[in-house]
Amino acid sequence: MQEPAANTVPPAVAEYFRTHPRPAVALSGGADSAYLLWCAHQCCADVQAYFVKTQFQTETEIKRAIGLALDLHVGLCLLEMDILDNPAVTANGPDRCYHCKTALLGRLLAAAEEDGRDGLADGTNASDDPRERPGMRALAELGISSPLRTGGLSKKDVRRLSKAAGLPTWDLPSDSCLATRIAVGVPLTAADLRTTERAENALRTLGLTDLRVRRDAAGAAAVQVPASQLPAAEKLLPQIRKALAADYAGMTLGTR
Repeated sequence: MQEPAANTVPPAVAEYFRTHPRPAVALSGGADSAYLLWCAHQCCADVQAYFVKTQFQTETEIKRAIGLALDLHVGLCLLEMDILDNPAVTANGPDRCYHCKTALLGRLLAAAEEDGRDGLADGTNASDDPRERPGMRALAELGISSPLRTGGLSKKDVRRLSKAAGLPTWDLPSDSCLATRIAVGVPLTAADLRTTERAENALRTLGLTDLRVRRDAAGAAAVQVPASQLPAAEKLLPQIRKALAADYAGMTLGTR
């Protein structure tokens, strides 16, 4: 694929937006959805972004999504949803992601249809593996389009093209929602989710990045950092333990 000019997008993606002139784009604030929104903005004057705020998103993600929409001069519909009101989600079973995606995308799709939009597109790319992302099943069931995936764009492509487009998200680390930090089978609570967000923010102030603080069934924390940061994290162990002591019954340190 050739490097795009500042006002072009890959042909396969451009074709999607040519046939959907009033598109709705599901915006998460991550690299993939940010690039998809940029593509839509290049192709369509009348694009609308949609973001569902639940207990699973961090304040950082919400602010990033709002900032992206503002920077691109694209309207953003910010919806709120109590995802913990869904028993199939709060049970936190192996299929939690599927039930969550079904609920969130259903809400987004309903809002887009009410606004008269030409369907809903999300940022799933060709590198995303359905075996590792059970929520992708919900995309097919609800008829959500994934132009990056159908256009054959991998995560590497998205990063390269995002950089060429000047998007600040081009090198943003891949992330997952707060619910993924809680061990499967442990019921999800708002308190544990906020504790997770607070813990990860605290460790970032120590200089660690692209990290996870996972909670096991016994309430202990498993701090995971990139292998390149492990030596630095080991030197910070006293500060890490202090930051987590009030909310976790012990901790371990390892790599992602």
